[in-house]
Amino acid sequence: QEKLVESGGGLVQPGGSLRLSCVASGFTFSHSGMRWYRQTPGTERRLIATISDGGLITTYADSVKGRFTISRDNDRNTVYLQMNNLKPVDTAVYYCNTGPIPLNYWGQGTQVTVSS
Repeated sequence: QEKLVESGGGLVQPGGSLRLSCVASGFTFSHSGMRWYRQTPGTERRLIATISDGGLITTYADSVKGRFTISRDNDRNTVYLQMNNLKPVDTAVYYCNTGPIPLNYWGQGTQVTVSS
């Protein structure tokens, strides 16, 4: 059974950093591109970062470029999102999924709140 478990969120002050993790199971992680999305209440999930199956190719939304870094550890079936210089507009629930075609399953996400 496919499963994604996000963690690492929390409350952080503007300018702070967080590292999110997503542990995957139930599919061949090392053969799957992975993506991070975020969602605020009343809005659709937005794609913010992608990484290829081997980890060599990454892309970012303009809103996070230069501040966020996506990476992965295929031995641990885990994808990470390092978030630096966080801003209040980064407040959202963050989700991971496969890409370019997402699993039908979505994890519970992890809440990131940026506030002083």
